[in-house]
Amino acid sequence: MQCFIYKSNKKNELYLYLNKQDDFSSIPEAILKSIGQPEYVMQLEITPERKLARENATDILKGIEENGFFIQMPPTIHPAPASIQ
Repeated sequence: MQCFIYKSNKKNELYLYLNKQDDFSSIPEAILKSIGQPEYVMQLEITPERKLARENATDILKGIEENGFFIQMPPTIHPAPASIQ
C-alpha cells in the first residue's frame, strides 16, 4: 500500500499515515484539532513484511483499512530512576 506520511505541527514525533495524499476526510475533527495542521513528510510503500523503525507495518495497514488513517504516537520517555544515596 502506498502511504502518505504527515507530521503534527503541535506534537513532536506524532505522525499520521494515509493511503490518499492530502485526504483528511476520514480523520475525526477532534483528532485534527489536537494534531494541528498536518505537514507532508514523505510517501512510502508499506507491505506487511516491511521493517519500520517504530511501528509494525501490519498495524499501520490494519489501521488504515479499518479507520482510513493510522496515527504513530510519540515514543514514551521514562524518567531515569532516582539514584539511591
